[in-house]
Amino acid sequence: MTGVGSDWRTVDGVATAWFDAPSLTEGAALAGRIVEVSAEIVVDLRATGLRVRLDSAGHAEAVSAAARELGLAANPAVPQHLSVVFESANPPAVSRFWQRVLGYVPGEDGGLADPLRRDPAIRIRQSAEPRPLRNRVHLDVVRPAAAVEQAGLGEASGPYGVRHADPDGNEVDLVPGGALGESAGTADWQAVFSAMACYRVSSPARQRDLAAAAAALADGVGFPLLVDLRPGLVIIDSGKDQWDGDAHGLGLDFAGLAANLQTAARELGAIAEPGLPRFAQLFLDAADVAAVRAFWAAALGYTPDRRAGVSDIHDPRRLNPVLVFQEIDASETERRRQRNRIHFELAVPPDLARTRLATIVAAGGRLLDESDDRRRVADPEGNELVITGAT
Repeated sequence: MTGVGSDWRTVDGVATAWFDAPSLTEGAALAGRIVEVSAEIVVDLRATGLRVRLDSAGHAEAVSAAARELGLAANPAVPQHLSVVFESANPPAVSRFWQRVLGYVPGEDGGLADPLRRDPAIRIRQSAEPRPLRNRVHLDVVRPAAAVEQAGLGEASGPYGVRHADPDGNEVDLVPGGALGESAGTADWQAVFSAMACYRVSSPARQRDLAAAAAALADGVGFPLLVDLRPGLVIIDSGKDQWDGDAHGLGLDFAGLAANLQTAARELGAIAEPGLPRFAQLFLDAADVAAVRAFWAAALGYTPDRRAGVSDIHDPRRLNPVLVFQEIDASETERRRQRNRIHFELAVPPDLARTRLATIVAAGGRLLDESDDRRRVADPEGNELVITGAT
């Protein structure tokens, strides 16, 4: 994509910018200006700024000008996009399975895309390489109970009775979410590891007003709320586990904030869409969890979970999926030697790809191969990450 200014970088084929902001309220002021430029621009509002993904390069200067007028500066080092790649001898069958699991739509590259553009894309590549043993990578997906039932995956297995496998044996824990609480005041909310409410809005003005109201309510209690703006839609999200006081440490009853957010949304005429919430995270098995976790935190620029005994690492801006690590027996040598059927792909701005590769190698990554715009590396136990920086 050409014709964008210095604030913008092409990431995974999309002109993207991150604008630092000192609060949700100040970020919401820019978000409101952006939806007036185009209702098709994708905005992810966070307590420290907002990510903007353009629908047209022609809108870049208008967005940048609005940011300058509000005193907000771009940070071109922030944008990145993490996706999941399956290698399969039968891509159509694998695609059908994961489309049902996730509620995704076919993507332009032959893979699957989140229609809300929040959770990681799925890419499926043809491969005849035999890999019969259990993968060391799997996904957790949490959706409303009705959506899980509608997926129709049949009888589940595993210790929690939620595990399913695709035709290649790749596993997913498909977990039914539930109501945030029993109160009518939070009836619009679903607990899907995150606490989440999705609202349809009738105009960009209503979308702007709801984002501003949500930002003001969250700033008022110091909560780092996630507010995502999509065409005709506002998604309000606590972030994984953040509605639990042990996770955020604020001494805040999130249900009270959720009730106030619901009231604000309904007063603006927003209509809840209870079937839309979805949470997806990525699991890696490791014999040396500490070493593998440290590698991925450095490679992705992620932050460890603040709670003792929790292995999660997360994007500090909560724009990319959570990674969770679990220990496996070091004696499982054949399984540990087998190349995974799933790997991750990290898209970064082209001008930062070499720098990111150097960071990853310094963190213990092993460069396997590279071309002009792709570098494939392995972590200390052979889990693979492909860094892309194509324009």
